Amino acid sequence: MKRLFYLLPLVIFLIIVGYFTVALRPGHDIHELPSAMIEKPAPDFDLAALGESKTLALGKLKGHPFVINFFASWCVPCRIEHPLLMRLAEQNHLPLYGIAYKDKPDDSSRLLATFGDPYRRVGVDRDGHVGLDFGVYGVPETYVIDRAGTIRKRFVGPLTAETVDHELLPLLKQLGQT
Repeated sequence: MKRLFYLLPLVIFLIIVGYFTVALRPGHDIHELPSAMIEKPAPDFDLAALGESKTLALGKLKGHPFVINFFASWCVPCRIEHPLLMRLAEQNHLPLYGIAYKDKPDDSSRLLATFGDPYRRVGVDRDGHVGLDFGVYGVPETYVIDRAGTIRKRFVGPLTAETVDHELLPLLKQLGQT
């Protein structure tokens, strides 16, 4: 029995080494959170549009590839990625739609009035149900959806210029957007 007690640290050490061997293998991105929604239909939604009488609905967006960005005024990383979204909107690279996630409409409007509005339209997901349906882990999160309404890619955290240039824009080009 004592021998078993002395072997326990060795067994725990081997389990930890095995875990890191798998997690840190080449080609495995430790920052990427897996999503069960990839290659599945985007959840249907019909949200009130921010500051408009219209709505933001999945059914009206289908027919061409587009990008949905979940954001909130209280989200610091959202503010970090905002200048990049503005640049992309000015260059008209993205069919970009926003969803204000668990945010007060007045706060979302104030954020966009202060820093600029890169979105073609913004839906209000005040209670977070649409975000939950998408599997949003935290804001910002960005989803690429193809013309049939299938989620093709998920970006967790703020987008970077490198991510946009090497992943997002090539994927949109492949899907026939740019």
